[in-house]
Amino acid sequence: MPDPVLPEVLHVRAPRHGDARGWFSETYNERAFRAAGFTAPFVQDNHSRSAEAGTLRGLHYQAPPAAQAKLLRCTRGRLLDVVVDIRAGSPRFGKATRVTLMEDDGLQLFVPEGFAHGFCTLEAGSELIYKVTAFYAPEHDFGIAFDDPALDLDWPFPREALTLSARDRRHPRLAEAPRHFEFSGAGA
Repeated sequence: MPDPVLPEVLHVRAPRHGDARGWFSETYNERAFRAAGFTAPFVQDNHSRSAEAGTLRGLHYQAPPAAQAKLLRCTRGRLLDVVVDIRAGSPRFGKATRVTLMEDDGLQLFVPEGFAHGFCTLEAGSELIYKVTAFYAPEHDFGIAFDDPALDLDWPFPREALTLSARDRRHPRLAEAPRHFEFSGAGA
């Protein structure tokens, strides 16, 4: 299902089949994703665990030729996931969507190339697992300032209470960031 703010970002809910033992879910099936129009292969799985609530990671993206699409899901705890359109010329350039991901509901988020991604943990010990369509390439790894006032992101903790890496505190604002992606008109 398309996100109401950024329709290129998709909400994917894998059915869960439960019984007295718990539940089972097929979180990724290549045939089903291809049938739904996903043609880029996933090449790497990543797993992130954040020790404390209020840990913020982002806003990250990889630039071409190593641009990544991502399929994200929370496997423990709860987190606020944020996606920002960074495609120059997009009618939604600089717009953001916020989605709560949690272990209990099975909601996944598909983030295409051309969007910056970040998240803030709402509970200690929260974990995020995500598939990507390109290998990690440090020379193409970029970010946008999590506190850029132009993005008007309302994080769930005060700025001074957030735990961030030194690198995530230094990302440029969107207006100063390089324009790595151009809007193609698709999905308008």
